[in-house]
Amino acid sequence: MPALKKIAFTITSAALLSTFVVGPASAVGKDTSDNQPKPPADMSQVGGELLGRTGTQVKLGPGAPVLPEKLTGRSWIVADAENGQVLASHNPHWRLPPASTLKMLFADTVMPALQPKTRTYTVQDEDLADLGEGSSLVGVKEHLSYTVHDLWLGVFLRSGNDAVHVLSAMYGGVPKTVADMKAHAQELQALDTKVVSPDGYDAPGQVSSAYDLTLFARSGLQKADFREYCSTAEAQFPGAEKKNGKRQSFGIQNTNRLLTGADGVAPYKGIAGVKNGYTTQAGNTFTGVAERDGKVLLVTVMNPSSKEPHAVYKEAADLLDWGFDASGKVTPVGELVPPRSASTETDTGQGKGPAANGKSGGSDGSSPAAKAAAATGGGGGIGIALGIAGGVLVLLAGAVFLVNRRWPLPDLVRRLPRR
Repeated sequence: MPALKKIAFTITSAALLSTFVVGPASAVGKDTSDNQPKPPADMSQVGGELLGRTGTQVKLGPGAPVLPEKLTGRSWIVADAENGQVLASHNPHWRLPPASTLKMLFADTVMPALQPKTRTYTVQDEDLADLGEGSSLVGVKEHLSYTVHDLWLGVFLRSGNDAVHVLSAMYGGVPKTVADMKAHAQELQALDTKVVSPDGYDAPGQVSSAYDLTLFARSGLQKADFREYCSTAEAQFPGAEKKNGKRQSFGIQNTNRLLTGADGVAPYKGIAGVKNGYTTQAGNTFTGVAERDGKVLLVTVMNPSSKEPHAVYKEAADLLDWGFDASGKVTPVGELVPPRSASTETDTGQGKGPAANGKSGGSDGSSPAAKAAAATGGGGGIGIALGIAGGVLVLLAGAVFLVNRRWPLPDLVRRLPRR
């Protein structure tokens, strides 16, 4: 081979190898068949420039494991729940139908107003009049009374659209609920989301994204009630009244199979929620949170094309396994942004404003010190620590975000059986 050609060949080979090792693994898990929908080229860059690119984004460092094979989700994301760093993503801002994972936004919006959870309500005929055909139901009946606690169990365990509509009626009606969900999504900087129905039922124009769903989960996990419901595997739900006036009850099980181990899906060690969903348009969607060795990760997977039964759970579990193994060995490709109204506080006490323009951090999408958990009503991991012993100080004033602080899952979750 002539010397000049040999030099050119060597340079080209080195450049290609460098891209493969440290650049985005854009082909990993991607379904390249022509009949599959393609993500738009102009996706949002909230959280970092790389998150707006199509394909898989990951920056592997020395000793980092490669991403799982056969990932078929149209969109997915793996992020640190506490410091907000996005470890890897695949079309995370692709606007897709969310199915019942949108109930996380519903709960995060409505739950604070419906207190105490012992409050009761008698269901009216009109409360259940507009349920979508084929809706998932927990079994709420007209003219019977339920507590707020009962209804939230119906939402999180059975994904009951009937329970969602009753809670919406208690909140002030479906139109008010939808309007407030829209406002809360904007506050969380979940700008991919358009809310039409509070329950996630397929509706024209109703979309969200893996990024936004992860923001909703991260914000919801600040609330003790939210954490309780999303981590509950089984419960009793009120049934019909007997002739003696007493209520019957029946058992309900969480449809999150990584939590319960139902239908042949292996329960995931350390899982603590959050929400799954399915509709004809959305396919299967899932957002989960899990803890291992003091590290808390969030994962969202939307609409896998795999024909394998329960593929959404397998792919979510594989991504969680990868995330725990890769933690500290990858460079973040972006971050989960804080709410618009949140201030931030570094370890040195210097404040920074929220990343409202969607391009926080460096040009590669990473943050020099990714913002973490919001203390109240926000989108970070500090609230995940509520309820755990050990002298954790929870700063409530001003919804302050803390940088480089780690907060374990609550004691409630640690008491869940580990298999």
